[in-house]
Amino acid sequence: MRKILVVLILFVYMSQLNAQFQKATAPIAEKKEHWRTIHDDKVLDNYYWMYDFFGKGPDSTKVVDYLNAENTFLAAVMNGTQKFQTDLFSEMKARIKEKDESVPVFKNGYYYYYRTDDGKQYFKYCRKKGSLEATEEVLLDVDKMAEGHAYYSATGFDVSEDNKLLAYGVDLVSRRQYTIYIKNLETGEILKDAVTNTEGDPCWANNNKTFFYTAKNPETLLSEKIKRHTLGTDAATDALVYEEKDRSNYIGVGKSKNNKYIFIYSQATMSAELRMIDAAKPNDEFKIFQPRLKDVLYDVIPLADKFLIRTNKDGAKNFKLMECPLDKTDAANWKEVIPNRPDVLLQGVEEFKDFIVISERKDGLVKMRIRSLKDNSEHYLDFGEAAYAANFGSNPEYNSATLRYGYTSLTTPYSTFDYNLATKVKSLKKQQEVVGGYNAADYATERLYATAKDGTKVPISLVYKKGFKKDGNAPLLLYAYGSYGNSIDAGFNTNRLSLLNRGFVYAIAHIRGGQEMGRHWYEDGKLMKKINTFTDFIDCGQFLVNEKYTSREHLYAMGGSAGGLLMGAIANMAPELWNGIVAQVPFVDVVNTMLDESIPLTTNEFDEWGNPKNKDAYFYMKSYSPYENIEKKNYPNILVTTGLHDSQVQYFEPAKWVAKLRDMKTDKNVLLLHTNMEFGHGGASGRFDYLKDVALIYAFLFSLEEIYK
Repeated sequence: MRKILVVLILFVYMSQLNAQFQKATAPIAEKKEHWRTIHDDKVLDNYYWMYDFFGKGPDSTKVVDYLNAENTFLAAVMNGTQKFQTDLFSEMKARIKEKDESVPVFKNGYYYYYRTDDGKQYFKYCRKKGSLEATEEVLLDVDKMAEGHAYYSATGFDVSEDNKLLAYGVDLVSRRQYTIYIKNLETGEILKDAVTNTEGDPCWANNNKTFFYTAKNPETLLSEKIKRHTLGTDAATDALVYEEKDRSNYIGVGKSKNNKYIFIYSQATMSAELRMIDAAKPNDEFKIFQPRLKDVLYDVIPLADKFLIRTNKDGAKNFKLMECPLDKTDAANWKEVIPNRPDVLLQGVEEFKDFIVISERKDGLVKMRIRSLKDNSEHYLDFGEAAYAANFGSNPEYNSATLRYGYTSLTTPYSTFDYNLATKVKSLKKQQEVVGGYNAADYATERLYATAKDGTKVPISLVYKKGFKKDGNAPLLLYAYGSYGNSIDAGFNTNRLSLLNRGFVYAIAHIRGGQEMGRHWYEDGKLMKKINTFTDFIDCGQFLVNEKYTSREHLYAMGGSAGGLLMGAIANMAPELWNGIVAQVPFVDVVNTMLDESIPLTTNEFDEWGNPKNKDAYFYMKSYSPYENIEKKNYPNILVTTGLHDSQVQYFEPAKWVAKLRDMKTDKNVLLLHTNMEFGHGGASGRFDYLKDVALIYAFLFSLEEIYK
């Protein structure tokens, strides 16, 4: 009887919600005929005019007016949830320890750490000399620096070798175009040196007056050049030390952990090339470590007497570890240290004077393998849980025998550990505090495997509050990313408690396109195999329904950026499976974006998605691109978010998608677009403001479930 009553209440509530949606006036975007013709394929795009970014063309005012109209419409539809959103924001904010401090990291005689204060959105970057009992130096008060700015990002903190100068980058717009500043840490003076339009990645040479940085193309935002700046000189005269000619490559610059070398790296999805100089000789010409080879990736780890190289050379799909002398770096001199293994992905290496720690991934889980450089003896760190996330922490000191690492799981708050590599003693330095109390024993996790349509077993990690009944009535939010080889591990999130405590199950689908199960997992989910990413996710959703973790009436999907592409694809391919979809900053206009090389990141992405100027790639991409495949049919309830200043996925992709969906869909389900008019891809910069967007998303989901408390 209770179940029938709940269903009846839900039906009535949903009718009211839909009534509110229908009552408000949805914006109808203007249509302007625009034809795309390529490979003898002619396609009409009525919303192409939205590419006209505000302030740059005749339609710029119309673009902003349309985005504002969508925001007004969203506010009207969600008006009844305003108090609930405020309550959710307060609830999530209350779990954050406002006055807090990071675990100090030792480097070059100082302990560095971040400190946050009550009520403040940002942080203070601090250090103490020699001892944690020493007097605190506040190097940057970012709370004060951010005053008066809607958005403020400070990054790339790099202290000179003499510990007297701090270089850092600042972005005030959220387009990841940083200006580098220099602060004299003895006097507090900000020097006149200011270098604009950079990646915010200053790298000091050892002479304490020269730094290198990555310069960006102001239009495409590609990282194109590495330059050298000398203090006291005009940045306009900075020396060009490297220019990347291949527009599919990302480049950057950094110093080795042992402070002996400065490296310039250039890397695409399937090839890499490094250059290096002695860090004490910044005016030297950079020498190529190993010229780029087709389909060969490599990165370099300098030790005292040799270089280690992690590479996929000679068909080592899951990577192998090699070594070479300091003076003979070309591939002909590389010798194998750890071979390629079909079931183990070699992810990376953390080097120390007497040890190396190898990050591996097996069966979807991270392992850490410690090897002594004195006698080659080895052992593994034991993490003790079936599903978790582990990563190297900040380990800047080469002359150390202590590994700093992070650990978390779906029920374990983020924990920072120090591990003595010689004595094998592990010590917990700090665990994220959940203010107001949290008991991991109140929650349960599972690791499941769904069978994809081609027979592949796809892992699913999920968490729920104990008391959950597997009867198909629980709401479930399924999340995934599935691109760039980016693995989504099972980690803790305090905001998620607001879902779990109201009866939601939260699940992560470890679909192809990530790298959870090895390099092949990534390669089977990109380029001409990209559709595997989408069908994996659909099969995971159907599996959870079949196993009665939820039902189609209570199943929700969420993903962002490339994961937003996933959301758009599954909305077209299996709209009946989901009650609701949340697409965050979604990459949904794939063909048009990849055809336009003036758009930021396009040329960098050819090895991920393909180049649509090639006929086969074009038609394959067109077959799944969400914008291209909208049809006259029913779609689920959808909430879409974007940012006007987004540099990664431009605002016009989700805006065009929503406009076309609203014109084509045949249902009366909710379709909302929220554009943050001040921020970009990552949302708000403050540590509390972003919770407003989370509260909106949760209120949308809870409203569809009639969970309104």
